[in-house]
Amino acid sequence: MEHVHLAVEEDDLYSGYNDYNPTFDSEELENDVGFQQAVRTSHGRRPPVSAKYCVCVCVCVCFMLDYFFIIRVYYICIFCYLQMYQDGSARPMTAVRAAGYTSALSRGSAFDPLGQSRGPAPALEAKNEDTPEEKIKILEKKVNDLIEESCMAQSMGALQVALEKAKEAGRKERALVRQREQSGSADHINLDLTYSVLLNLANQYTNNEMYPEALNSYQIIVKNKMFSNAGRLKVNMANIYFKQKNYPKAIKFYRMALDQITNAHKEMRIKIMQNIGVVFICMGQYTDAITSFEHIMSESPNIKTGFNLILCYYAIGDRERMKKAFQKLISVPLGIDDEDKYIPSNEDTSSNMVIEAIKNDKLHQMERDLKTLAEKYIMTAAKLIAPAIETLFATGFDWCVDMVKSSQYVELANDLEINKAITYLRQKDFNQAVETLKAFEKKDSRVKSAAATNLSFLYFLEKDYDQADRYADLAMNADRYNPAALINKGNTVFVKQEYEKAAEFYKEALRNDSSCTEGLYNLGLTYKRLNRLEEALDCFLKLHAILRNSSQVMYQLASLYELLENPEQAIEWLMQVISVTPTDAQALAKLGELHDGEGDKSQAFQYYYESFRYFPSNIDVIEWLGAYYIETQFCEKAIQYFERATLIQPTQVKWQLMVASCYRRSGNSQKALETYKEIHRKFPENVECLRFLVRLCTDMQLKEVQDYATKLKKVEKMKEIREQQVCVCFCTDSGRSSSSTKGERLSAKMRSLPGSNEPYEASSPKELDASYVDPLGPQMDRPKTGVKKRVEDDDFADEELGDDLLPE
Repeated sequence: MEHVHLAVEEDDLYSGYNDYNPTFDSEELENDVGFQQAVRTSHGRRPPVSAKYCVCVCVCVCFMLDYFFIIRVYYICIFCYLQMYQDGSARPMTAVRAAGYTSALSRGSAFDPLGQSRGPAPALEAKNEDTPEEKIKILEKKVNDLIEESCMAQSMGALQVALEKAKEAGRKERALVRQREQSGSADHINLDLTYSVLLNLANQYTNNEMYPEALNSYQIIVKNKMFSNAGRLKVNMANIYFKQKNYPKAIKFYRMALDQITNAHKEMRIKIMQNIGVVFICMGQYTDAITSFEHIMSESPNIKTGFNLILCYYAIGDRERMKKAFQKLISVPLGIDDEDKYIPSNEDTSSNMVIEAIKNDKLHQMERDLKTLAEKYIMTAAKLIAPAIETLFATGFDWCVDMVKSSQYVELANDLEINKAITYLRQKDFNQAVETLKAFEKKDSRVKSAAATNLSFLYFLEKDYDQADRYADLAMNADRYNPAALINKGNTVFVKQEYEKAAEFYKEALRNDSSCTEGLYNLGLTYKRLNRLEEALDCFLKLHAILRNSSQVMYQLASLYELLENPEQAIEWLMQVISVTPTDAQALAKLGELHDGEGDKSQAFQYYYESFRYFPSNIDVIEWLGAYYIETQFCEKAIQYFERATLIQPTQVKWQLMVASCYRRSGNSQKALETYKEIHRKFPENVECLRFLVRLCTDMQLKEVQDYATKLKKVEKMKEIREQQVCVCFCTDSGRSSSSTKGERLSAKMRSLPGSNEPYEASSPKELDASYVDPLGPQMDRPKTGVKKRVEDDDFADEELGDDLLPE
């Protein structure tokens, strides 16, 4: 009974919740014919429902939060709303009539929710673009868009496009001003827009190096009093005058800008004063520049100004002030935190994640760049002033090292010591350089490796390959990842012709530093020595992608293509070589050789001639040009080249013989005879010269022919005797250490030869051999075009010529 009692109480507690108005029954909407017809068609209207009833329904829906029910009730609300306006009046789009709502439709029109019977439903009233105000707004937007496009084009490097956009923006802005004046709203001219247009146009003129136009645009802005702070743009004008090297005007405009900038903008004033100091340096007024730089170093010191101040003191030769300026330079605060903050710790994992995130961000990269720049300026300043601040170079360098050791740049001290050794090398003091570098053998590994690398290279240049190899090993032991040490080791192995081992060292250097161009170049040379031409070609092609204008790399590529029997590609690469170094005589000669091999004599002559013009001492080029002129039968022009070869190699008789032969072939027998006589005076035992003299004297019927014939006979006999002695010495070379009896028997044999009593006379007289071999080669036969065949049967043989046909 207790259970029944509880059940009764439960029914009473939840009773009444299922009792609701049938109007809210959403499930019955599907069976409501009037609702379905109202939604699907424009026919079958339900009785009008009051708006108050619909609002109540919506409120109930919102509280119940039955989303499917909300959708269904939404249709009911639309239906009710449309029923309120079934009299034909237009539905208001907003609650404000000024937005375009009118009740122009006729009453009693049929309900058409889809607008099928009355045409399209009325839309919002379109804005009238023909009004002056709308036109002005549209034009302003176009001007702003053009300025933005101009700036974007400049950022992408399209300077000409940026200028065109800036000019178009200027034209549109002027049209905008005219339109405002015509509409009577001249007081509402947008000065900011005008300023932006003029400033952008001036900047684009400057970027395109159209300096007069840029100055004109800046002048328009500066002279307009309505533009506030326009005087600062005089800095831009001063920059243009500086680029034009009009230094007095640049100083004037910098100072005018400085006067118009208040002390509140301290950083800008410092930068302008720095520019003024730089202009004074360009003008050679170092005292005025020092005044500007000293003021900056006292107010807001920075690295660039400190370095410029040292340069000025160096220019005027003030030793003490150079030292003070160097001390100021190394004490300039960089505003960079300690690098230790980027080292992760083993305890805090979350902070390690933050450190990894900021380790290579833009800000840290900017800090590294600033520190690198400061180190560069300090190293350059030390190398500059070290020989000047003391009487001895080493003393000055030691002072700089001591100053650096007591500053925030302690790690630069070792680098300065190494630079000291390099300076000794430039002064050709090899021993001092070696001693300085050897002092680093007990330093830390990085410095030791750098010093040993330099020592290895020094010994390699001195061709002391054993010492070079020892220090290369020392550098590698100190720092195995030092690519320079690996390259030096490879070089010492290369000179021992152990090319495979050298290639391994070069490869390891490239694995440690992929941008090591020396290793890649040496690896290509090694592959070339190993006749692995394709691999060598691959190395040099990679190197060419890194060093686009290296003539050495391109020449190696040409050489490899020549070895691969591809002369077309070799010629193409050599053409690139002479495009970079047009005065390279070796490359021009190689081009001539390749064209000659291809049979193109005219192109070969052109390149050989250019090579001779830039380097007139190449014997191979001289010989080719001389042979070319002889081949083309211009012997007179060949003479100058063989005379040049005579000056280069005066002990070589062949060049002088070629000069004489050129004279003889050109028909100048007298000059040829004089040349042969001069050759005979210098080389009295030259057989060829005597033979030419005998031949020329015979042809010219000179009395000296007998003298030269006798000399020729004696020289030939002496030549025969020398040949016999050489032959005897060759045959008896193995028996030189035997007893003297064998030598006596040989002498007896020589005496038993015919004519042994008179060794310089022939045993029987023979005719003199005056034949010769022309050093220029056989002479070309002349064309026999004038020779006619003899007419055996002459038709006019029996006829007698009349008196009228005989010559007068």
